[in-house]
Amino acid sequence: MEVFKITHKDKKTQARTGILKTKKGKIETPFFMPVCTKAVAKFINSKQLEEIGIKAIISNAFILSLRPGSKTIKKLGGIGNFMNFSNINVTDSGGFQMYSDSLFIKSNNQGVYFKNPISGEKIFMTPEKNMKLQLEINAEIAMCLDSMPLYKNSKKQIEEAVNRTILWAKKCKQTHDKLQKKLPSNNGQLLFAISQGGIYKDLRKKCAQELLKLNFDGYAIGGIALPEECYSGNINKIKKQEHAAVKAHKQVIPENKICYLMGEGDPIWLLEAIALGCDMFDSRYPTQAARRGTLLTSKGKLKIFNKKYSNDKNPIDKNCKCMVCKNYSRAYIRHLLKQDEPTGKQLASYHNLYFINNLMKQARQAIRKGKFKEFKNQIKKIYSKQ
Repeated sequence: MEVFKITHKDKKTQARTGILKTKKGKIETPFFMPVCTKAVAKFINSKQLEEIGIKAIISNAFILSLRPGSKTIKKLGGIGNFMNFSNINVTDSGGFQMYSDSLFIKSNNQGVYFKNPISGEKIFMTPEKNMKLQLEINAEIAMCLDSMPLYKNSKKQIEEAVNRTILWAKKCKQTHDKLQKKLPSNNGQLLFAISQGGIYKDLRKKCAQELLKLNFDGYAIGGIALPEECYSGNINKIKKQEHAAVKAHKQVIPENKICYLMGEGDPIWLLEAIALGCDMFDSRYPTQAARRGTLLTSKGKLKIFNKKYSNDKNPIDKNCKCMVCKNYSRAYIRHLLKQDEPTGKQLASYHNLYFINNLMKQARQAIRKGKFKEFKNQIKKIYSKQ
């Protein structure tokens, strides 16, 4: 099966549209995935995600293996049936949790030790065990277990993570191929590798080159677009370093392989990444920002906690056609969020996800028309003012 096919290319940038094929159906790229770590987006249910137009989501296999357990999800027909989400499911391995001091203990070439946040017991997660879990959960796309270094780590530490990521990827591929052959109709679950290397172009290229030899269905770029708490320093400088790392990755991976930039969700940086040839994204940013009072609009970021919105009858965004903007005022959303009401978090999150999903739709349209660079610059001009 041809997993990924490019349909349009932008002449002024590296942006492209394409079709990703999974056992559950097709999805047009570029696209954004809300983070559903525990098989649910924060304050948004599965049917609301579909209503918004979300075509794919990402959950966390490690977290789900703790509760309710991969075997339970398997008995209930896989994660799609479990959470009643009719579109495409992706499961991450748990490598991202290695940046969490509350979960991560240590790692070696065989796997990673985590602390169970529920029972407190020590858990040893190996690449082999991880693949078994992800096949039981039965998402359309599984991610390899990777060793994710922090941005602040030394180059030597990051190189160690790269070598471990390559080793684990080999074990993941071997195990996934072996286990999948035993399943009815070979199951059809896709397996993506995750490259590491921090901001170092030579390490990025090394990791990508070694992973490419294993011929994965897709290739993700990990360890770059991290939450703000992982950074220190000038964000624009950091983003330039990230883009250099993305370019290094793209120089190695052939264009007929989908490129997944993990962790990116800010409007400007999403479009910048698309311009570099990235095809799929995930981030907690849209929903987290919403809960904290930052709403994404066609005029830029709206800080809803500002007092001037306390009596504002206007919708969040007059140009938005989402359910929230059709029915509720800025004043009401502000009131609910100020009172820490769950409904306020739901409405704000709904709007932000709708905005990002629509931004991806607009990006695809712009690429097809050969107008992506102009579209990107237009959005960048609006958001850079803030």
